[in-house]
Amino acid sequence: MNQSNSPLRVALFGSTGSIGESTLRVAAESEGRITFTALIAGRNGDRLAEQVAEHEPPFAALFDERAAKDWRNPCDKTKFYRGAAGIAALMKELEADVLINAIVGAAGLETTLAAMGRVKRIALANKESLVVAGEPVMREAARTGTELIPIDSEHSALHQCMEGRLPGEVSRLVLTASGGPFREATMHRIRNATRAEALNHPTWEMGPKITVDSATLMNKGLEVIEAMHLFGFSADKIGVVVHPESIVHSMVELRDGSYLAQLGETDMAHPIRYALSYPERWEAPGRFELAALSGLHFEEPDLERFPCLALAFRAA
Repeated sequence: MNQSNSPLRVALFGSTGSIGESTLRVAAESEGRITFTALIAGRNGDRLAEQVAEHEPPFAALFDERAAKDWRNPCDKTKFYRGAAGIAALMKELEADVLINAIVGAAGLETTLAAMGRVKRIALANKESLVVAGEPVMREAARTGTELIPIDSEHSALHQCMEGRLPGEVSRLVLTASGGPFREATMHRIRNATRAEALNHPTWEMGPKITVDSATLMNKGLEVIEAMHLFGFSADKIGVVVHPESIVHSMVELRDGSYLAQLGETDMAHPIRYALSYPERWEAPGRFELAALSGLHFEEPDLERFPCLALAFRAA
């Protein structure tokens, strides 16, 4: 994306969450390709202070007014904002090439819309922006020329598989789901599950909301709606298969019956790196060894034990 030798200017919304921390790791591995122009967190002021001290961004903010009230700025170079009104003011001053929206929940919609036309690209980890307002968000992106690149591993995989495809070549999108901690559990066990069991995801390390949503397959339902808007496919052209190894991140079915899939290890650094570097591909540390795999398995989701997925299809 950045054709010059200057670093990519990144505004990171949700800097203290799991996506935010993974983004900071990608930046540390990028050999100076990234500079942060803003770091915005929800309420974790202690961690934000550490991030600001290390990266010295021009802007920082906390959404939570109570947490922001006693926050001490560790950097004279950083201008600090607090609360929704403060962040709205920050957006008017912000200069960035990419805004990463990793805010949790529907609260991220306002940031997505505010960034339209102000940055060249929104790297979207906040799927709720598209779930609750997909049509107006995509319409505004088209009007302003703002590029939307998904950070969800599944939608990143679809983006990669569809690159260069001619219109009409792709007949169906196929999202993969790990099945979560209750993939083989009985209905009785699911109904009586504890919070700790729901948060014990077998393959991914994520924030608590998305982890619980994954345990019920609600998250996969939200991803169906997200894919529908991002790629312009109707819900009946989007499928879901359970893939417990989480190595195939998603697939597209071509009109001749062939499948294209994107494979990789379970690390959110990969879709983040892709969203920042596209259409380039920055080198990643380490290598994924296919020979180390014991096998890849796929199965249909059980909509009786996981009714949230069926509800999401109905909503779509």
